[in-house]
Amino acid sequence: MNGEVQGKSGLIIGASRGLGRGLSLELLQRGWTITATVRSVRGAGCEAYEAHHGQLTMDTLDINLPSMIDAFMCRIEGKLFDVVFIVAGVGDPEGKTVETVSSEDVVHLIMTNAISPIRLAHRLLPYIRPETGILAFMSSFLGSVEANTTGVSSLYSASKAALNSLTRSFVATMPRQDITVLNIHPGWVRTSIGGATADIDVETSVAGIADILEAKAGMGGQHFLDYKGNAIPW
Repeated sequence: MNGEVQGKSGLIIGASRGLGRGLSLELLQRGWTITATVRSVRGAGCEAYEAHHGQLTMDTLDINLPSMIDAFMCRIEGKLFDVVFIVAGVGDPEGKTVETVSSEDVVHLIMTNAISPIRLAHRLLPYIRPETGILAFMSSFLGSVEANTTGVSSLYSASKAALNSLTRSFVATMPRQDITVLNIHPGWVRTSIGGATADIDVETSVAGIADILEAKAGMGGQHFLDYKGNAIPW
C-alpha cells in the first residue's frame, strides 16, 4: 500500500445520485480526494462532479455482481483510503408488503442492502488506512430493532436490521481491530427512497455525515449514529 498522503481520501460506493453523490460532493468541497463508484456511467449524473475532476476518480461497480467487484479490486490495487463508505442500497419494492412481495424482490432487497455490502467490506478491509481509517455503512433508524414501534416500511426496515446485524458479526470476527466502523442513519432525507415529503435535504444530511467522518477518525470500535452524531439503539 502507499504511504502517507496529503489530505483525506475516500471511497464512496454508490455515488450516482442521492446521498452517495451528495456525500462525495461534500467531501470534495472539503478538499478530500474521492473515488466514487456508479453502477453505470449512463445516467450517473457525472456532470455534478465536473468542477472537481482533479480530485475525483469515477469508477463503475454493481455490488451484486462478483465479476464487477473482482475487476474493481484490481483497479484500486495499491490505494489506501481514510474512509470507505458503502452507501449503495435500494428502497422498498414499490407498493409491496410482506403479504404481497415476490420472492425475487425480497432476494434483491436483502442482497443489495445487507449481504452484498458485507461481502464487499471483507474485500475492502486491506484498503482502509491503519489506526485512523473508517469503514462506514449507510444504515437507517428503521433498522433499529429496539426503536421499531411503528411498522413503517417493514421490508426496508428488515433489510437494514439485517445489515446492522451482519455488521456486528463482521466487526466481531474481522481480522483487524484498528479501524472505526460506523453505521450511519442519514435522517429522513428527500431522495428517491425518502420521498419528496421527507424532513431534510441531501445537503443537510451529508454535511452532518461528513462532520462525523472527520470527527470519529481514530475513535475505534463500532457505532450506530444519526447524521447529527447521536447514538441510536441497535
